Amino acid sequence: MTILQKIPCTIVTGFLGAGKTTLVRHVVEHNDGRRLAIIVNEFGDIGFDGSLLASCGVPGCDEDAVVELPNGCICCTVADDFVPALNRLLDRPEPPEHILIETSGLALPKPLVQAFNWPAIRSRVTVDGVVAVVDGPAVASGAFADDPEALAAERAADQSVDHDNPLEEVFEDQLLCADLVVMNKGDLLDAESRARVRAEVEAHLPRAVKLVETAHGAIDPRVLLGLSAGAESDLASRPSHHETEADHDHDDFESTAVPVRAAGSPDDLAARVARAAEVPGVLRIKGFCAVADKPMRLVVQGVGRRVAHHYDRPWRPGEHRDGRLVVIGLKGFDRDAVADALRG
Repeated sequence: MTILQKIPCTIVTGFLGAGKTTLVRHVVEHNDGRRLAIIVNEFGDIGFDGSLLASCGVPGCDEDAVVELPNGCICCTVADDFVPALNRLLDRPEPPEHILIETSGLALPKPLVQAFNWPAIRSRVTVDGVVAVVDGPAVASGAFADDPEALAAERAADQSVDHDNPLEEVFEDQLLCADLVVMNKGDLLDAESRARVRAEVEAHLPRAVKLVETAHGAIDPRVLLGLSAGAESDLASRPSHHETEADHDHDDFESTAVPVRAAGSPDDLAARVARAAEVPGVLRIKGFCAVADKPMRLVVQGVGRRVAHHYDRPWRPGEHRDGRLVVIGLKGFDRDAVADALRG
């Protein structure tokens, strides 16, 4: 009797803009020939991160190895999207030796880990580990913690207001499920801030979990792969604010896609993104755009007030150069104000 070896899967979670895609790309670039596959989930309806990975030009990171699941959170679409996508990878003539699963920034990892107990896949795969990527500067700025004075004033003005912080709950759920925490963007913090962020993250962890610091997602793949956590059999040690599917419908967040004209320069587009980021409730802006008289596609990403951009590849012959930016924010953010800012 032949005992089938389960294929290990690493779940990479972390809030919007923490650097998950950058970390996954780094793992692929330094993989030493292991046959990988990548499942990328997007909250918005445009496949941005998957396209970014598939166009990176690294062997093992081509379109055949990257599966995109846009328009939703993978934790809520297990039956319809995730399990069928996983089975398609497993049924390939040469199945992957390891699968990386990059969740959307709003996904809760525990329901995804639970899905590995589904009869259709439980004998074929295992969760090698859950890696939570943390945006160090965002934690340092208090992005995931309430302002006590502001809350007191709000409560005094309107006792009926619900004071639950959806950002903090998603952030905590991602940490509570982790087997490894990667504190990213450490190069943007001084020593005192790094120590403060590390202490805050460790205060959220329910058990002993290794925390490593990095910049630009640059970390040895051997640190992430091969944790052998078997997380699907260790659910009790991974508490969650949202233990049932009905509890995590993400009604606190929404997204929109905004078409944008070609930019006169990268700085022109970055300035527009920065203005849009100032609209209350906006959390993340990302997408592609054309730049006048340039043959390359411009990638732009905004996290809070921080905006970065780079050229990723040439526009393909016949490819439409229509720019589109995905904006993710708290429910009710002013979409018209965002669109006006992005269109200049």
